[in-house]
Amino acid sequence: MAAIEVGGTAFGYDEAGEGPAVVLLHAALGDRRMWDAQFTELAATHRVIRYDRRGFGETGGESGEHAHYEDLLALLDARGLERAALVGASMGGACALDAALAAPERITRLVLLGSGLTGHTWPDHMQADIAELTAAILPPDRLARYQAREGDVDPADVRAMAEANIRYLVAGPARDVSVLPGEMVALVREMCEQVYRHDWTAPQWTERIPDTRHRLAEITTPALVVVGTADARGLVELSAHLAESLPQAEFVELAGTGHLPSMERPAEVNALLRKFL
Repeated sequence: MAAIEVGGTAFGYDEAGEGPAVVLLHAALGDRRMWDAQFTELAATHRVIRYDRRGFGETGGESGEHAHYEDLLALLDARGLERAALVGASMGGACALDAALAAPERITRLVLLGSGLTGHTWPDHMQADIAELTAAILPPDRLARYQAREGDVDPADVRAMAEANIRYLVAGPARDVSVLPGEMVALVREMCEQVYRHDWTAPQWTERIPDTRHRLAEITTPALVVVGTADARGLVELSAHLAESLPQAEFVELAGTGHLPSMERPAEVNALLRKFL
């Protein structure tokens, strides 16, 4: 796996193919490996880049103040790309929306899979679900100690948090993890454990949060909004909101699919991408 230096930070990334540029932006519970099926498929017709965002995978998270969308635009500059389509999953979708507002002339298409939204306030029912899951795994004092990077991290706590994410998001609140392909679950578990190990041990940094949630109507880039119907209700509701708020959006629901359709339903997602891009 290669690395590219952007603004003094080495970002883990991969690039393949020729043609119109496409950048794949991973979810917050994983890294660029979640795009294996799409990276290979799209490279047949496009110039495809996938990278680990700051603080994920093979990319460090130096202290200071940063913005994921600024890293993205700087990476485009470093690779000599004036324009690109963005495919974002979960908080990768939020980064794509931020970039489309900051540099609309550079973004040709948006694909948002179970997307987040920078600055969004999650509904009470979802916050309650997450609080309950977390409390069942970690006492508040131990969680606070981890978040403050104080003391050693118990690997059992890392594994438990990863498993909770797999149950609640990747499978979805109403489904059992057994419905998911075993190889997919193993990779998500590996990625998610790495996320928590990094979050609880690496240097802290501050993310600059743009006011994207109130400016969706300004994003005129053609968009494809995709959500799995088995995803957490707050995420399904957010995707519907994005589809209604973005002026040029197409909305696709994937029945019986959780938070990571690119991994759970790669053939269907690849077909959607080929058609839209």
